Amino acid sequence: MSWQDCAEPVSEYAPVDVDPVELVVIPRTSDLGGFEVRRALPSRQKRMVGPFIFFDEMGPSEFVLGSGLDVRPHPHIGLATLTYLFRGEILHRDSLGTVQPIRPGEVNWMTAGRGIAHSERTPPELRSRSTTLFGIQAWVALPERHEETAPEFAHHAGAALPMIDDGGLRVRVIAGGLGGERSPVKTLSDTLYAGAELDPGAVLPVDAGYEERALYIAEGEVEIGGRRHGARQLLVLRPGDTVAVAAIQPTRLLVLGGEPMDGPRYIWWNFVSSRRDRIEQAKADWRGGRFDRVVEENEFIPLPDMPGP
Repeated sequence: MSWQDCAEPVSEYAPVDVDPVELVVIPRTSDLGGFEVRRALPSRQKRMVGPFIFFDEMGPSEFVLGSGLDVRPHPHIGLATLTYLFRGEILHRDSLGTVQPIRPGEVNWMTAGRGIAHSERTPPELRSRSTTLFGIQAWVALPERHEETAPEFAHHAGAALPMIDDGGLRVRVIAGGLGGERSPVKTLSDTLYAGAELDPGAVLPVDAGYEERALYIAEGEVEIGGRRHGARQLLVLRPGDTVAVAAIQPTRLLVLGGEPMDGPRYIWWNFVSSRRDRIEQAKADWRGGRFDRVVEENEFIPLPDMPGP
């Protein structure tokens, strides 16, 4: 029996009495000098899904000869960053001394804890030709008891992550468990993250094992409970039931969620914390040069002038 035998084919779908999609969030789009970013979290409609407090779709953007992504060194506290690419490559450097490229299907998981700084750039060798960058940058808030943990960085090759290949459905389990598979990625709270590609007619069942769940449709179109949803939408699912996601077109999506956070979180610039005063301390530390320097970097992003959290 295949993994998706529990779901009916799309042609037999009928509307349900209660829409499995509780909320639809349309990301706001920003153009960062020719590099387009769509932010789904946080939004006015939804601040977090499980521990996910920040969710950006990057690109797809085309860099011409000699150009590329150049995110100068900047700080983080109280969160873990999670980079996952569909196309392209990014070179990560951080204040732990890490120098690590990330490519499609791989995972860079950086736990900021009490404080870390890093940069993200297109590798020099790729600037000799035009390149495309397309992927997701997410932040996972840390439980209060782990907010001041020591910073840490982990890279996971694509081959190390479980892959479910079931006919027209391909799912890479990035964090947590899905479809009977579990990722080796270490998390500090119960977290679900998976990337899925569906051929037309394929069905992805999302079980109710996690209290909070959402889908981000990066490309394509799906049908859930008899209603269609297109690309570049965050679909927050109602808790408690298995949800069948049927692809109308070739589709790429992310499944995200986990246990609810253990209290509200403040977010200001690149800082996340359960305490306003901790963010003020981080601001002073960055302004005063008290974060460790990023390896092989001489630049940095100054602290912005913006309202406090």
